[in-house]
Amino acid sequence: MRAIEVNGFGGPEVLVPVERPDPVPGADDVVIRAAAIDTIYLDTLIRGGWGEAFGVEPPYVPGGAAAGTVESVGSGVDPTWTGRRVLAGPGTTGAYAELVRTAIDRLVPVPDDLGLPEAAALAHDGVTATGLVEAMEITLGERVLILGAGGGMGTLLVQMAHAAGAHVIGAARGVEKLDLVKGLGADATVDYSETDWIERVREAADRRSIDVLLDGVGGELGAAAFALVGDKGRVSTHGVAAGGFARLDDDVVRARDITVRGIEHVQFEAPEMVRLATRALAEAAAGRLRPVIDKQFDLSEATAAHRAIENRTVRGKALLIP
Repeated sequence: MRAIEVNGFGGPEVLVPVERPDPVPGADDVVIRAAAIDTIYLDTLIRGGWGEAFGVEPPYVPGGAAAGTVESVGSGVDPTWTGRRVLAGPGTTGAYAELVRTAIDRLVPVPDDLGLPEAAALAHDGVTATGLVEAMEITLGERVLILGAGGGMGTLLVQMAHAAGAHVIGAARGVEKLDLVKGLGADATVDYSETDWIERVREAADRRSIDVLLDGVGGELGAAAFALVGDKGRVSTHGVAAGGFARLDDDVVRARDITVRGIEHVQFEAPEMVRLATRALAEAAAGRLRPVIDKQFDLSEATAAHRAIENRTVRGKALLIP
């Protein structure tokens, strides 16, 4: 089979097309023929040198999720799975390939009314966004600030917060992303590459505090946004696009009774992952949630996909197509 291999940590150029033996399912596994492969920012971080933190060493095939059709099943798997359209959800490994092996407990059926590329686009970001919105318990009229609103997960969070009846402020970089975010339901948009962006957020919130901060960027941007959160507010610090997670003052968090959820709160065990993925796919199939697919690259063009992600030229999602 065709696959992409990382032959050493480094820049996008270390992603090399290779031929590998077809995977064979273990007793509780299936092998799917991938139709679309998810890519996320974390893929670029691991490739760039974060692999040790995730127990990954070169050479390895990157990728943690793909959508396709079940090609073969292990001895412990119901054979009626064969031929079904499925999502091999987060926790899968080696997904940058034509054939992807995953455990049966990571498998999510794809509704008939949903395309496989759309399912792949929801694999990571749909699960995380659904889990976040459930945990944040966003309610009617609350002021919600979303950093990284033009990315794969940000575009989903904008739609979900809007559906909950919140006053949504979407922050992103550049007019194209801001126009996209506005079209997805944001009540106001702010470009955080501009020096006065915090003041623009205050204006968009009618000079009132932010109830919920969904920080998909981190770094100094996330820390600056945290100062806008009111007493008893809720914060999710799940993004590192600005170079690292936002540093928050623990004393301030306690004194103002702010609930903070970090990246560890969106790492789900298989049963919960499947529940959240099933819900996200159902919402998309019903037309209530739209994954934004901006770019599709041939599997052999994984290097170009990673460059696009790192250069922040992707609005929504970039997928690999075998």
